[in-house]
Amino acid sequence: MVIPLFVGREKSIRALEEALNNDNLIFMSSQKKPTTEEPGEDDIFTVGTLGVVLQMLRLPDGGVKVLVEGNSRGRISQFLKNPDFFQVTVKKTGDALPVITSEIEALVRGVDSAFKTYVKLNKKIPSDLLISLGTIDDPVQLTDTIVANLSLKIEDKQDLLETEDVKIRLDKLYNLIRTEIEILEIEKKIRSRVKKQMEKTQKEYYLTEQMRAIQKEMGDKDEAASELKELEEEIKKKKMSPEATEKVKKEFKKLKLMPPMSAEVTVVRNYIDWLLSLPWYEKTDTELNIDNAKRILEEDHYGLKDPKERILEYLAVQSLVEKIRGPILCFVGPPGVGKTSLAKSIARATDRKFVRLSLGGVRDEAEIRGHRRTYIGALPGKIIQYLKKAGSNNPVFCLDEVDKMSADFRGDPSSALLEVLDPEQNHAFNDHYIDVDYDLSEIMFITTANNLPAIPPPLQDRMEIIRLAGYTEDEKLKIARLFLVPKQTEANGLNEKNISFTDNAILAIIRRYTREAGVRNLEREIASVCRKIAKKVVQKGKETSVRITAHNIAKYLGVYRFRYGKTEDRDEIGMTTGLAWTEAGGELLAVESTLMAGKGNLLLTGKLGDVMQESAQAALSYVRSRGDLLGLDEGFFQKVDFHIHVPEGAIPKDGPSAGVAMVTALASAAIKKPVRKDVAMTGEITLRGKVLPIGGLKEKLIAALRGNVSTVIIPRDNERNLKEIPSRIRNDLEIVLVDHVDEVLRKALILDDPDTFLKNQIKDNKDFFPLPKNPVAEMVT
Repeated sequence: MVIPLFVGREKSIRALEEALNNDNLIFMSSQKKPTTEEPGEDDIFTVGTLGVVLQMLRLPDGGVKVLVEGNSRGRISQFLKNPDFFQVTVKKTGDALPVITSEIEALVRGVDSAFKTYVKLNKKIPSDLLISLGTIDDPVQLTDTIVANLSLKIEDKQDLLETEDVKIRLDKLYNLIRTEIEILEIEKKIRSRVKKQMEKTQKEYYLTEQMRAIQKEMGDKDEAASELKELEEEIKKKKMSPEATEKVKKEFKKLKLMPPMSAEVTVVRNYIDWLLSLPWYEKTDTELNIDNAKRILEEDHYGLKDPKERILEYLAVQSLVEKIRGPILCFVGPPGVGKTSLAKSIARATDRKFVRLSLGGVRDEAEIRGHRRTYIGALPGKIIQYLKKAGSNNPVFCLDEVDKMSADFRGDPSSALLEVLDPEQNHAFNDHYIDVDYDLSEIMFITTANNLPAIPPPLQDRMEIIRLAGYTEDEKLKIARLFLVPKQTEANGLNEKNISFTDNAILAIIRRYTREAGVRNLEREIASVCRKIAKKVVQKGKETSVRITAHNIAKYLGVYRFRYGKTEDRDEIGMTTGLAWTEAGGELLAVESTLMAGKGNLLLTGKLGDVMQESAQAALSYVRSRGDLLGLDEGFFQKVDFHIHVPEGAIPKDGPSAGVAMVTALASAAIKKPVRKDVAMTGEITLRGKVLPIGGLKEKLIAALRGNVSTVIIPRDNERNLKEIPSRIRNDLEIVLVDHVDEVLRKALILDDPDTFLKNQIKDNKDFFPLPKNPVAEMVT
């Protein structure tokens, strides 16, 4: 055969050039793996075709087009050393004319017949080829000619090329042709089935159109005209804004002029339907009875004083003012404290519809504003969709998890919310799909979040932030007693006779089986107990009665999962009890300090954060500055190293409020005086020994009371926060207010003469930090 080849590899081009310069002989062989860029001797099949280069043409891209003629099979005997191209010694094979036996004749006829069938099924092969095949008597030539026109894999063609025995080659070729025929027949069946399906669809369409034409000729009512008339009546009745009314009339006029089969008809009709379905002026009457609203809020939630007070204020103002913009509140707090359920309760208290949109994971601006109508399948944004669902333009609209949104190349949904949640703008909210202004000002928007810093500052500025702190133990106990236990008792088919919980049992669940700010896990554990009791009731009868106490709770919930902080058993040197705040409530924080021979270094362990490490440095600096008053030798701090450790080292800890505990632990270790085991403390310190205020006082005092602490030392600046502390806690604890670290040491350390300890201190440390005569002038300078 004479065929053109396109060659791009430099090595092959150099081989062609060498052949043209000599005898034009070239050996062509396939490489074993087509993906190999630079094949070696082992990557090339040894059997190939010996041919002659007839013509070579260089192409603009650097490659060449070459015309070659194949002469005979050949097998590589040896690769000659040549760095520029492959050069080989070739032995010709399979050129002798075979003896035609009856078996070979039968195989030739079988191959010929099979190939004719193949040609009939494969329309790409010209029928003239069969005529030329009829003139070939040589089985070898017949085999090669047929193979050249088959769509076979390289491996199959190479196998036929390497097979020297004509009989075996004909047998292999026959099997390959039969395989190809089976594939073509399957493809033909698939095409036939698809064609029938298309014909059926076209037939149904044709019959449908005929039916419409017949109905029209018989004078039946035209459905399209009827639908348009109904739509026109609906437009006349619907009360909308002037802009929306004008827009919908314009679109309806366009709809009437369109042919029924136009693709644009559906788009325009959907748009009109959306405009008509929105609650432009439909609203629910808000319940303005403050006493009734207060009763409903108290029924649904325990505590949560600030949000409840804000809702009652809104209702009071609305009863005095004819129109008031809906408030935009943001409830921020840990999971499980009741943010979303409080929004539902507000809707019930104000007698409004409630809709909730979860924004967790939303990262497309079109989710808020919608898509423009130019896109196929365009829809309004979720704000408009949920208003249609509510059927009212003044619902309570809860935007849940507003801190979980993200942004990508499709836009920033938090930026789109700026208009929605801005009282100065949301009276004219413009959705991309609706494309007319919609008034959102009467909606009461309530957003919820776990993490306030994750909300962009411009969005925070548009909302009234109300923080929902985690529940205290007392609050959890009352919530469990008033809400969770009755709810789960009923949900599990039990009654008050079947099961009862003591307060100590509920406290054991709170302390030993849950560690959370909310009450979700508490409810799950109560439900778990109820299910086990339900199983016992089914087995033993409906008269079964079980009392759950702190002693038998482990029987139903297994071994304790958590431990809660308790004071030490005895007074120890270098061991103080601090107080920490977590999302799950307050905790006792043990601070250990010890001395060892060294050079005055400070070692900190317990997975402490940067702020807490800096507090430890400040504590050591203060103790060193008080070395002489503490009775320590002048070179004491150059001879020892200090090590501060805060147990439960796998838990990250940070914040400045452990400063006083660290000072006390270091001072105790330095002067070898034990710290009172029943004293807990909290407060940030300065290098001058000042004790600064801290946060989370309520949770910390509850943790102290729970851990059998009798005395708590707190900064004097936190005295104003004591009003928020329940009287029971204030009465059960001795709360000591301090301004200076020296007061802490006198109270916490077990001293021989605490009244005179550190009394010789320099007043206000003015000698350490002298104040200027004119502080303001010097600060300005």
